[in-house]
Amino acid sequence: MLVSEALDDGPFYHGTKADVRVGDLLTAGFRSNYRPEIVMNHIYFTALPDGAGLAAELAAGDGDPRVYVVEPTGAFENDPNVTDKKFPGNPTRSYRSAAPLKVVGEVTDWTRLTPDALQNWRDRLAAIRADERGEIIN
Repeated sequence: MLVSEALDDGPFYHGTKADVRVGDLLTAGFRSNYRPEIVMNHIYFTALPDGAGLAAELAAGDGDPRVYVVEPTGAFENDPNVTDKKFPGNPTRSYRSAAPLKVVGEVTDWTRLTPDALQNWRDRLAAIRADERGEIIN
């Protein structure tokens, strides 16, 4: 269920390895970082800069991980892949929208993962990919 009222006051963040500029629009239609065979119908974002940083670190591509401050341009909802499915409520403050996100800035002081922590996340994702039950609600 998409909502028009803000679920969170923001600010909001999106993590990626793409190099974008203020004013650019980030859109759905790209492959999932967690199941690359799936093209996503939504663009994902969070109200936690370090959560966006984790997504940036795990994103596909060779670029540097980046965290952008974004504004939703349309209705959005709690991310059903984590909300109530894995965590009661929305403690990760994760959201998704079919509408674009407008880039309004960049955050450079988010907490980077150690190489060991990043490898642990990659190992967890590989295990999820190998498990047919690790589905994504798209």
